[in-house]
Amino acid sequence: MNLTNFTISEIHLGLKEKKFSARELCHSYLTQIKKEDKKILAFLTVSEELALSQAEKIDELISKNRRISLLAGVPATIKDNILVEDIICTAGSKILENYIASYDATVINKLKKQGVVILGKTNLDEFAMGSSTENSAFKTTKNPLDLSRVPGGSSGGSTASVAANMAVYSLGSDTGGSIRLPACFCGVVGLKPTYGAVSRYGLISLASSLDQIGPITKTVEDAKIVFDAIKGRDEFDSTSVEVGEKQKMKSEKFNFKNLKIGIPQEYFIKGIDPEIEKVIKKAIKKYEDLGAKIVEISLPHTKYALPAYYIINPSEASANLARYDGIRFGYSIAKPQINTDKKQMNTDALLDYYLRARWEGFGEEVKRRIMLGTYILSAGYYEDYYLRAQKVKSLIKQDFIKAFKKIDFIITPVSPSLPFKIGERKDPLSMYLNDIYTVSINLAGLPALSLPVGKIGKLSVGLQIIGKWFEEDKIFEIGKIIENK
Repeated sequence: MNLTNFTISEIHLGLKEKKFSARELCHSYLTQIKKEDKKILAFLTVSEELALSQAEKIDELISKNRRISLLAGVPATIKDNILVEDIICTAGSKILENYIASYDATVINKLKKQGVVILGKTNLDEFAMGSSTENSAFKTTKNPLDLSRVPGGSSGGSTASVAANMAVYSLGSDTGGSIRLPACFCGVVGLKPTYGAVSRYGLISLASSLDQIGPITKTVEDAKIVFDAIKGRDEFDSTSVEVGEKQKMKSEKFNFKNLKIGIPQEYFIKGIDPEIEKVIKKAIKKYEDLGAKIVEISLPHTKYALPAYYIINPSEASANLARYDGIRFGYSIAKPQINTDKKQMNTDALLDYYLRARWEGFGEEVKRRIMLGTYILSAGYYEDYYLRAQKVKSLIKQDFIKAFKKIDFIITPVSPSLPFKIGERKDPLSMYLNDIYTVSINLAGLPALSLPVGKIGKLSVGLQIIGKWFEEDKIFEIGKIIENK
């Protein structure tokens, strides 16, 4: 029996009926990792000992006829910018290559209570800065659908692990599309939750006003199960909120024929691959055939989203990454000289130490964003750049508020292009353009789901379903409908 093709619900049923044990399941995935990851390079750390011990605990509960949760014994991977206690957490950077997490992120704590089996930590663009997973300090992950192409980023290792059946699900982070884009490229499902729906405590910060943790799965139903397990208010994250009952939706009340789906004209313009446009419009037609009303809408400030994002993101990143000085965290060089008479460091030596440690410890893209962000936030430029970008962010949010007064959902492509060849896009601007359909969602704090709706050759095309704030349950419902057609 192949145990690496099951959904979460199928695994839960199999464990309850004792068709296989959690240890057998875990061993099957570890074997798959040993077989497949040599060519895909999705993992930075494989936590075999931890995974097997977690699986054995679930088997013990089952042997005692104890009730287990839906996620109990289900093997998962974790993006390597989310802390798992006692496991190295590098954020894909040389500067953290020896950092061992001293505590669990809130989402990990919640999953452990559910009985998670953690197979390992997955590769990413350094500090989640990138759209291809080529910016990792350690390796370049490959797309399981075509090994010559990128898996997308920055959660490329997480999505590749799920797409290649090396995990049932994974947790990633999404700051400007880092869950949705690789989910699209690898042909799996990825959810970027509403900002605040999931705690960010224990996530290594990139841009604190945009970051959000979310699930990467094989099906929409699995995404819902994982999201339900990790969502909710957390006292350690002041931006997190509790999702109230009024924001939930019972599927039996779901009347598809009353829905209005908005199609933003700004997302179907010159620059999108014509073949991708055909696949997306075919998916939209399925919704129309089912009775939904398709409404063309306008999100007029969309054209400003990418430049605003790439002002806000580097600015917040430069502030967040200031803590990595080579002394308190990770990578270090020869220690600076000490003035033994005064018992204090020579300031010139200390400055040289900081500069060298950061220059050697950070990669090119990280250094680029730190320099941009520092410039933007410097005296005389803050109002011209960062403050203006924040005003654009507010305008983009207002576009969505106005649109959602007339419609229930918005549907767009996830990416204007298919996964590109590894090494093909060396120019940073061409890389940033991958995020053109995703960054607006982070700027507005909205939830959005990426799910595969077709293929061009062997490459996947992803549809993006955008919902109102904290209405993930509704997104899952219309996602399931198209997934099953």
